[in-house]
Amino acid sequence: MRLIDNHTHLNDTPFREREQFYIDRAHALGVEKMICVGQDPDYNQRAIDLAHRFPEVYAMVGYAPEVADLYDEKLLTEQLQDDRVVALGEVGLDYYWDEKPRELQKAIFKKQVDLAHKLQMPVDIHTRDAFEDCYDILKKCDLQYGAILHSYNDGPEMTEKFLNLDINFSFSGVASFTKAKEVHESVKMVPLDRLLVETDAPYLTPKPYRGKQNEPGYVHYVAKAVAELKDLSLEEVAEATYQNTMKVYRLG
Repeated sequence: MRLIDNHTHLNDTPFREREQFYIDRAHALGVEKMICVGQDPDYNQRAIDLAHRFPEVYAMVGYAPEVADLYDEKLLTEQLQDDRVVALGEVGLDYYWDEKPRELQKAIFKKQVDLAHKLQMPVDIHTRDAFEDCYDILKKCDLQYGAILHSYNDGPEMTEKFLNLDINFSFSGVASFTKAKEVHESVKMVPLDRLLVETDAPYLTPKPYRGKQNEPGYVHYVAKAVAELKDLSLEEVAEATYQNTMKVYRLG
């Protein structure tokens, strides 16, 4: 069995100077590769640096909604040229924290989706309490090079809309939460060939370790939760999500 954690913050503070320890723990749970996520100029560079240090780590770089005011397209374009960068992300909208004006968030999100298309790269999308606006932007964009809704956590109505845009859905530890009924229904709806798994570590730790720090290896338990919801074996979900991730991020 082999797995890929397609969205993890190995560049975040809890993992610093212990990256090899957590990578080894991930390997022990069948996790062969992981994609380290940028979100601002510093974390973008940290993701790139880790991807050069560890062969099983790849990087994505972008400007998250909370730093929309820092957007530097010239610098981002330069970072996207690095041969260890496989996607533009994470980018999107966040109305839960609402740290930056919504119109600015939307404008910078649209710029980055367009830049991903221009550079023929997939785009990894963060959306929190902003699914309608996210959908309204994406339905007008060309997503032919791939798009991933990271840590997807909405219900069937929005899921149906995004399915019509040919977007991929990445599920996190939320899929294992007992009370996340709408997410459970979305997991069941999404076809297996459009489904990815992630940890978003160090956040959103899945059961049975909820309440403790998340780590890339725990994508094993996310895949297990997805398998149970879809009435499939863990091996089937692991292999399907592995192949889907390889395809959308062009890791082959």
